[in-house]
Amino acid sequence: MADEQQNMEEFNIDRSNLYIEESFTDLKIGTVKRLTPVKADGSEDKSRKPVFVGHTSIMTPNGPLPIQNVIGAKELAQAIKKFPEAMQEAMDRLIEEVKKYQEQEQSQIQKPDSNIIIPGR
Repeated sequence: MADEQQNMEEFNIDRSNLYIEESFTDLKIGTVKRLTPVKADGSEDKSRKPVFVGHTSIMTPNGPLPIQNVIGAKELAQAIKKFPEAMQEAMDRLIEEVKKYQEQEQSQIQKPDSNIIIPGR
């Protein structure tokens, strides 16, 4: 019963951190979303600033890979101007994460499972 109550609490929405979402897209390269802070009654919360988030996809051999990043902007025009830089930052982070993952995988392969020497290994 306690676990069930804890799970229900995990699904509670933070009423003090609500946003309304608007999407702006060129239907080709990507989307800029403006997240405008709102109060629990749906009215705009002027005490907090809007957040802009850029979304795009890059093609990989396994299909499209979505990437996104927060854009440091105060207004939509500025967010659109900073979109390429924000997407490049997200892609650079993704590449670094992949490199770290590959290095970890490589180090796991190179580590022997035990101190027992097996012929041919």
